[in-house]
Amino acid sequence: MTNQPHHHNKLIIFALFVFFQICLSSSFAQTKMNINDNWLYLENHTPNLSEAQKATNWNTINLPHSWNAQDATDLNPGYRRDASWYQKKLNISQIDKNRRYSLYFEGSNVTTKVYVNAKEAGGHIGGYIGFTIDITNLIKEGNNDIFVRVDNSYDIEIIPSQKSDFFIYGGITRDVWLLSQYKNHIDNLKITTPEVSAKKASVQILASTINAENAALSLTVILKNPKGKKVASKTIPVSDKTSNITFENIKNPELWDTDNPNLYCVTVILSEKNQIKDSVSEKVGFRWFEFKDHGPFYLNGKRLLIRGTHRHEEQAGVGAAMSNEQHWADMKSIKNMGANFVRLAHYPQDPEVYKACDELGLLVWDELPWCRGGIGGELWQTNTKNMLAEIISQNYNHPSIIIWSLGNEMNWLPDFPDGDNTAKTNVFLTELNDLAHKLDPTRKTAIRKYYEGSQIVDVFSPSIWSGWYSGSYKSYQKAIDVYKKEYKHFIHAEYGGDSHVGRHSEKPVTGENVIKAEGWEEAIVQTKVANIAQIGDWSENYIVDLFDWHLHISENAPTFVGNVQWAFKDFATPLRPEDDIPYMNQKGLVDRNGIPKDAYYVFKSYWSKEPFTYIESHTWTERQGPENTPRILSVFSNCEKVTLYHDGKSLGEKLRNLSLYPANGLTWDVNFKKGDNILVAIGKNKEGKTVSDTLKVNYRFNKNDTATSLQLSSQKLKNGNYLVTATAIDSNNLRCLDYEESVYFQCMKGGTTMKNQGTPTGSESIKMANGKASIEVIPDGSGAPIEMTALNQSFKGEYLKIPIE
Repeated sequence: MTNQPHHHNKLIIFALFVFFQICLSSSFAQTKMNINDNWLYLENHTPNLSEAQKATNWNTINLPHSWNAQDATDLNPGYRRDASWYQKKLNISQIDKNRRYSLYFEGSNVTTKVYVNAKEAGGHIGGYIGFTIDITNLIKEGNNDIFVRVDNSYDIEIIPSQKSDFFIYGGITRDVWLLSQYKNHIDNLKITTPEVSAKKASVQILASTINAENAALSLTVILKNPKGKKVASKTIPVSDKTSNITFENIKNPELWDTDNPNLYCVTVILSEKNQIKDSVSEKVGFRWFEFKDHGPFYLNGKRLLIRGTHRHEEQAGVGAAMSNEQHWADMKSIKNMGANFVRLAHYPQDPEVYKACDELGLLVWDELPWCRGGIGGELWQTNTKNMLAEIISQNYNHPSIIIWSLGNEMNWLPDFPDGDNTAKTNVFLTELNDLAHKLDPTRKTAIRKYYEGSQIVDVFSPSIWSGWYSGSYKSYQKAIDVYKKEYKHFIHAEYGGDSHVGRHSEKPVTGENVIKAEGWEEAIVQTKVANIAQIGDWSENYIVDLFDWHLHISENAPTFVGNVQWAFKDFATPLRPEDDIPYMNQKGLVDRNGIPKDAYYVFKSYWSKEPFTYIESHTWTERQGPENTPRILSVFSNCEKVTLYHDGKSLGEKLRNLSLYPANGLTWDVNFKKGDNILVAIGKNKEGKTVSDTLKVNYRFNKNDTATSLQLSSQKLKNGNYLVTATAIDSNNLRCLDYEESVYFQCMKGGTTMKNQGTPTGSESIKMANGKASIEVIPDGSGAPIEMTALNQSFKGEYLKIPIE
């Protein structure tokens, strides 16, 4: 009897040993270790490794990193277009002779050279896409010196063109990984779904393997459903470089769509004599789609109105060197707004973005960065084709991607002599189109705004900027009617306009009787064109009206494919130094930190399912007008019924009606009283759930006079910083709600401004919004008071001393 527990323990130990062996062999078959932390950075363009090694002014940084994170949006013209060096001591404690080791860069802008232990290991031409450098023969046990030279110098041979309306950020702007694999390993997986219907589906896995030692290898492929249950599996011997495994007749597949992005998992295991040599898992989505001729878009056999936006890859304070959490925050915000489609503008983005789109249910237009600059010669064409091949190869397995875009405004502003030659451009565009279809016959190709090539690709977007770069937004219906007939597979990408947070107008400039109402095309050179972009007030409420009208049209058009708003987030650009926030394209629905503007809630009211109400506007809390003159107030909501209360009194319940403009009929006449007015909007959805929004508006009956001075004030924020606000006031001490000139902030002592952020509270120079502008200030920790000034051409400087609490 005494032996039994002992015997039992032996069994447990043996079982644990076997379990550990299995875990060991599978989990260590391939390792991928993030090496973002503890790099050194040298701002020196020397091409010589030895000079870089000798330099003493290296700074400690973590990746991702860009040297343009702040100089892109500082107030000095231009930004650094040059080379820099990175270095890291990479400790590899044990080297296994049966394995290969490599560095995987998710993206490094724009050209990269990698050195390991003073020898060149490899490089890459082109930013925005990943690459792998084999370092097996250059490493040693212990510390290894990794040096990386990255260069974003002006180079017309590499797309995108410098004439593009965005910054080409230099640096290692994405994650870097150390990979370790057995010499016999899985090189690539290519997953397609040859047959998909609601009743059954098939999946084909093309597995490329490297069999360096000519061993007897086998592949096991396992397919699991979204709940993790095994659906099918197969084991085959490896007889060629590429193995083809197909699972037929998967009954009643759980389809991937924008509401239910069901993802199956394919795991491929490479074995040699029952020992696992490698294991790779990929997600797969079963879905099919179609662009109907001259009509709508269908996903899985049902009409789906494309509700889209655009995303540039950048964020306040970091530029393109965004963290994975920041990428996810963008994509979740896009999804929460109710969008089902995103055009990645104008280049492929971080791997995490595609993963997010797969998991959240966002259809993707993935774009080759042939943006402006025209067509180049042989070297340019080789670089461009290589990049397209890399994009398709790396992003192939994502079910979210439905379009490979071959370019945007490609023949604008050529970089090369004869670079806008249509015949040459079309020959090359045809080559790109053929290459895309050869590499991936399952998806569509597209371009935007290059009309002469519209017949070459599968899907085409013309340029329609009704109400901004030309015409009135009321001409939108006419524009889409024209193009729907003209183009077999028409989609509308890019519409909108700039809005400056906090700027509002009782009567926004619409351009009536000043601009031609019927136009909608954007001119290349705008010096002779009268349009709202130039003569408008950039108010939030003009843009709210413009988007409300566009959505009023698209949401009520049963045969319309859908449209893609430009752009989700304010982004930096070298081409706009004189904008209200210098160097910022302010067409975002959210600011450069991701904080929603009014326009975000317009889209949410049409697209989102989560009930909400939003009173226009939370950034319009100081207003003026004659006594007893009611103002029309809009509430944006997706609720079936909304009631508006003014100081506790109901102004009536209204039914939301999709056919009504503005705000789907959710508008009320509000007769503001002098002083504070409390507005409450209570919405009720079909299920009876109630939601509310509250807004306090300070109203005055006397109009301000001309501004005579600036007034400075401060407020302590929750994060311990201070918000310093400049207000333009008249001789009666009234805030000048019509004052829009620039103001310049300076912190002289006691702290530093949050400058170069490109946000409404993060620029030392900013145009006022209804007579007000603010900047965030970080105390220096000394306890000394913060000393601030603000001035402009008219007012020679106000001074504020802020005692630290």
